[in-house]
Amino acid sequence: MFGVSTWQLIFLLIVVLLLFGNRLPSVMRNMGKSVTEFKKGVRDAESDESETADEAKHVE
Repeated sequence: MFGVSTWQLIFLLIVVLLLFGNRLPSVMRNMGKSVTEFKKGVRDAESDESETADEAKHVE
């Protein structure tokens, strides 16, 4: 996988856990909130776009 062996991935995961282990739950929580906000923004943009298209049909 991309020229990286399994042992290198395991070593990298261990290093990441040692460095960020105590902050990992808060980082994951913040990432989850970010994804939720992004999805909400996309959904709002799509609904605004469809409302604008409906208004344009009524004007014509």
